[in-house]
Amino acid sequence: MEKTKFNRSRRNFLANAGVLAIGSTLPIDILADHPFKKKEPIIDIHQHIHYMSRTDKNLIAHQEAMGVTTTILLPAGRPVNSESTLQGVANGLQAEVGGNAETYLFAKEHHRHFKFGACAVPDAPDAIYDLERYIKLGAKVIGELKFKVECDSPEMHKIYQLAQAYDVPVLMHWQKDKYFLGFDRFYKILEQYPRVNFIGHAQFWWANVDNALPANLPMYPKGKVVPGGLTERYLNDYPNMYGDLAAGSGLNAFTRDEEHGKEFMQKFQDKLMFGSDCWDDHGTIDSKGECTGAPMIAMIKKISGSKEAERKILYENAKKLFKL
Repeated sequence: MEKTKFNRSRRNFLANAGVLAIGSTLPIDILADHPFKKKEPIIDIHQHIHYMSRTDKNLIAHQEAMGVTTTILLPAGRPVNSESTLQGVANGLQAEVGGNAETYLFAKEHHRHFKFGACAVPDAPDAIYDLERYIKLGAKVIGELKFKVECDSPEMHKIYQLAQAYDVPVLMHWQKDKYFLGFDRFYKILEQYPRVNFIGHAQFWWANVDNALPANLPMYPKGKVVPGGLTERYLNDYPNMYGDLAAGSGLNAFTRDEEHGKEFMQKFQDKLMFGSDCWDDHGTIDSKGECTGAPMIAMIKKISGSKEAERKILYENAKKLFKL
């Protein structure tokens, strides 16, 4: 695109100077919503390209509509038909999202506002090679890992060891009896790899804020939360455990019992990070309920309890963890 040349005249200079002089005398509250006011940065740690066939143009518009300034794009692994991918169902993270190469190229083209992660099917022969390749290219996280494997399987130990060697976090999708198994044993991994930062995400992770889960666990449980669930204990007891607020599961955990959600968010303000993980084109609260990111930002601002906590969850925690 050709750059426009500006020839500032003396008249324009004086006019601009006059505006600045007048502006400097205006009360602070009048200037608060001025269009030139710098926006507070927001980091979205969980998005995807080609999510349910969404175009790149619409992804960019979606993130801009939410006010996100930096987005971490999480790729799918290489297509593999195996038990761990549910015979191919999870190859695109069950959402038709782009893989490592596509995600990397998009993030490089839009590097000011987009970063990328690295993903691989854990039990594929070239899993570690693929992950290491993209980490060396600048991947900020291993994930989103969404596969039917035991959390303490030999294949996952290799990934944890790789994460430890390169000092990158691991983002895991927990879904009962489907993606990542052994949630009640995961404390052993947290203890064995204290230098690896783990990020919990998805239905089973957020359902476990409740210490009174029904036997037939619904995907998105409703009603009052009994504090002290396994998720809360992991966040409380292990410095290397973090929570991803993304998707309907994250939003549901705080809307189902807002009083508990408020206490939880304030207690773990140093361990939680904003993510959207929504597939719509709009990025607004009124987009027919399809966007979960915009309502989550509003919820954080509503119940985080302080401006300091709000900024941690929307920006500072992710900036530190992902070295942005």
